[in-house]
Amino acid sequence: MIEHLNNLGISALAEVEQAEDLQALDVIRVKYLSKKGEISLLMGKLRDLPQEERPVFGQKVNETKALVEKALYDKKEVLENIELLKTLENEKIDVTLPGYQFYQGSIHPLSQVIEDVEDLFVGLGYEVAEGPELENDHYNFEMMNLAKDHPARAMQDSFYTDENMLLRTHTSPVQARTMLAKKGQPLRIICPGKVYRRDNDDPTHSHQFMQMEGLVIEKGLNFANLKDALLKMARHLFGPERGIRLRPSYFPFTEPSVEVDVSYIKKDGTIGYIEVLGAGQVHPNVLSMGGYDPEVYQGFAFGIGIERIAILKYNIDDIRHFYTNDLRFLAQFKGVGQ
Repeated sequence: MIEHLNNLGISALAEVEQAEDLQALDVIRVKYLSKKGEISLLMGKLRDLPQEERPVFGQKVNETKALVEKALYDKKEVLENIELLKTLENEKIDVTLPGYQFYQGSIHPLSQVIEDVEDLFVGLGYEVAEGPELENDHYNFEMMNLAKDHPARAMQDSFYTDENMLLRTHTSPVQARTMLAKKGQPLRIICPGKVYRRDNDDPTHSHQFMQMEGLVIEKGLNFANLKDALLKMARHLFGPERGIRLRPSYFPFTEPSVEVDVSYIKKDGTIGYIEVLGAGQVHPNVLSMGGYDPEVYQGFAFGIGIERIAILKYNIDDIRHFYTNDLRFLAQFKGVGQ
């Protein structure tokens, strides 16, 4: 039995040495070391040996098995290295090929306009104020001098979640909240953010759009201060040669109120005007509800549509381009204003 075991060991080692690939090596492993392999089966012969010979034979079987296992491991490592070298030889990398191109994103055009306007007004001493988009009817309408039965509410068809809560129709409730928080102290704020109205989706309207409103409350303010702020904004956005024209209008939260037109040069060389925003002096009722004495404090406010500014500034023909995530459209603004 010992001689047979030795011969098996010699045969196994010789076959391992001659193996040319990993598949052949695995066949050898199964032949000698698997559960039914020739060396493994010898352990079952122990019961046929005298009691005193069993320990010696069992030890010899384990030693032979260990030698074959080590030979298989070493040969496998050699064959794997050979396979790797063949793979590297056959799969050469052409370092002259161009690499992958990774595209860097850019700031959205609407965000660029917001940041541009913010830079102007922060430089003039304004603070940026924010508030919730799901707003209470009290802040959205009533504190803006729009009582529940006010006919002007029909101008702002709204998304209500219940009888008291709605998606804000303008950023004016941010002004209301800020006035109450300031507790009658002077303020200068701008309020950028999303607003929602039930407008039809067409090239000039959307149910969701961006707005930025401004509010200044101080002692001794008059209409000239409002005009100066509007002229600064128009020239900052559209160029230093621009002028503005103020036309009488109506807003429940300002009195007097104006529509603001910005000048442009027509093709024939004459000057034309295009409407861009609304503004006015803060209504005494709004000042009172916000905690200010209208006999002591005066204020002015204005509101601009960010999409409208971007459309005019960049000559865009459809408001829906801003929300379709078309990379061809957005790529045109990479680096603009940055």
